[in-house]
Amino acid sequence: MKTYLDCLPCFLQQTLRAGRIATDDEKILKQLLDDVGMMLKDIPLDNTPPETGMLIYQKISQITGNKDPYKVIKKENIDNALSLYPEMEKLVDRSNDKLLTAIKLAIAGNVIDFGVNREFDIEKEISETLRNELVLKDYEDFKEALDKAKGILYIGDNAGEAVFDKILIEQLKKPVVYVVRGRPVINDVTFQDAVSAGIDKVARVISSGTPAPGTILKTCNLDFIKLFKSANMVISKGQGNYEGLSGEDRSISFLLKVKCHVIARNIGVKVGDIILRNSR
Repeated sequence: MKTYLDCLPCFLQQTLRAGRIATDDEKILKQLLDDVGMMLKDIPLDNTPPETGMLIYQKISQITGNKDPYKVIKKENIDNALSLYPEMEKLVDRSNDKLLTAIKLAIAGNVIDFGVNREFDIEKEISETLRNELVLKDYEDFKEALDKAKGILYIGDNAGEAVFDKILIEQLKKPVVYVVRGRPVINDVTFQDAVSAGIDKVARVISSGTPAPGTILKTCNLDFIKLFKSANMVISKGQGNYEGLSGEDRSISFLLKVKCHVIARNIGVKVGDIILRNSR
C-alpha cells in the first residue's frame, strides 16, 4: 500500500508519542520532530507506510538513545493478555464455531497498537468483537486454504496481541511458523516477546529480520523470504503487515481491526470494522 498525504501528520504524531515514552527532555523531543519533519519532505509517496515508519523509529532510537522505548509497556500488555487467556480458552470451547471465535479473538488483540492509538480497553474489545460480524468475511476461503495447507506461515504484529494469536494457532491444527520483527520497533512482537506470550509452545518462532513496523520483503532476511514464497498458507496480522504485503502477488489471509481512515478507504470499509480478507 502506498503512502497517502493523510499519513504525514500521523507520522509526526507517532514520532511525538514514541519520543515522549523514550524521553521527557523537551529539547530532544524538539530536535526529534525537526529531524523527522525534514526527513518526511523527501519521502516518496510510493513508499509503503512501514518503510517510512522504519526510518522514523530508527531516528527516535538514534536521537533519544533508547533502543526499545516500549519494552515495559510490551511486558504489561503481554501479562494483561495472559491473565485473560483462560477465559478466552473457555469462550472458544463453548462456541458453536471454535475456529471463527478464535479468529475473532485474534483480531480483537489487534487493538493493542501504539503506532495508532495508546488508548484501548482490551476486555471491552473482546466483548464487542465477538458480538460483531466480520465485515469482509472470506471465512469459507480461509477454511478451504487451511484444509489444504500442510503448514502455515503466521506473521505476527503487536507483542500483547501474540497471546491472542496463540488462541488461534491452537485451533488451526496444523504446523505453524510464527514470524516476529528483527528488532524492537513500537510495541511490535520480537522473539523474546513471542516466547513470553507462550507462542514457542504452539509454533516455531522465527524472525523476518525486518526493523520496520510491518513486513517489507526487501528488508527481510532470505530465510523468511523463501518461507513466504513457498508457504501453503500465509496469515498476516495487523495494519502494518497489510500495508507492507497487500501488493504482493500471492494468496494472503489478512486479519485486522481497521483503526485508520486511510486503510479503511484503501480496503473499502469503515474505521472500527474487523476484517478477514483473502487476497486473490
